Amino acid sequence: MIRFDYARPSDVAEAVRDGAGDHVAYLAGGTNLIDLMKENVARPLEVVDINRLPLARITDLDDGGLRLGALATNADTAYDERVQARYPLLASAILAGASPQLRNAATNGGNLNQRTRCYYFYDVDTPCNKRVPGQGCGAIGGVNRIHAILGASDRCIATHPSDMCVALAALKAQVQVTGLEGDRAIAFDDYHRLPGDEPWRDNNLKQGELVTAIDLPAEDFSTNYTYLKLRDRLSYAFALVSVAVAMRLEEGRIADVRIALGGVAHKPWRRIEAEEAIKNERPSDTVFDTAASALLAGAVGQGDNSFKIGLAHKAIVRALNQAAAGTPQSQTDKRIR
Repeated sequence: MIRFDYARPSDVAEAVRDGAGDHVAYLAGGTNLIDLMKENVARPLEVVDINRLPLARITDLDDGGLRLGALATNADTAYDERVQARYPLLASAILAGASPQLRNAATNGGNLNQRTRCYYFYDVDTPCNKRVPGQGCGAIGGVNRIHAILGASDRCIATHPSDMCVALAALKAQVQVTGLEGDRAIAFDDYHRLPGDEPWRDNNLKQGELVTAIDLPAEDFSTNYTYLKLRDRLSYAFALVSVAVAMRLEEGRIADVRIALGGVAHKPWRRIEAEEAIKNERPSDTVFDTAASALLAGAVGQGDNSFKIGLAHKAIVRALNQAAAGTPQSQTDKRIR
């Protein structure tokens, strides 16, 4: 048994004070942290249990948006009537992930901050710069079928595992955080990091900062959207490639579009120029092929995962067609339409 201190604060200010030290981990649903501790990947000196904090509500914002509490569960979020009516892309992405049991326990804040599922990160007997800086990356030249084709570095080729975060990127959410220096909002595109020279840093949180909520803007993508997830089996599996599309059509042309990819990079992957390239165009395979090529520019395979480049291109075109037609991929009927 690895010894650690345990704190259970009753308010956010106390939690932030408890979490400000070195080697401290916040505990919410525990669906990832407990596994990491069991595998000796995470060895915090203190665990701060935040489940008593009043952060589980989903509330309307004055500007017409929606605030998702960090401690609201994935299940409560996906089945909230406001989320299903106004942000069905998010509901669809959440329901594509994990299992009902995990979604009942996992929280929104925890989903953002979950760690990669790279084999080498979880195996303490193999080198991993994310787990132990300077060890090297065992996945480079190793078994890397699930790894990144975009935004990787010579230090790390891990991918971010979340489905929910891919939809949040497409919806241009904002993450509300608090810390000893006060509150701040982080644009979702700026929340997670590419590995660069510091692959152990998954996000741009400062030490001890706590996610309190996720804000969804008041934009209507409730008709033309889809979340397409391609994986090895039809349930309880992480994406090889996933695509979240939020689109708005006006008079048969693309007035606005957001495209985010999962399973291909260290963070949900967007390229604004790929979206801009097809605005004001009429939906077609040719137009969508242009977007896919722009989104995947510079993609590099590592051997086992080179198939992802072609798979991602086809998935982007298919997802854009689904969104344009208003026929989103069903997460209960797993057949790709």
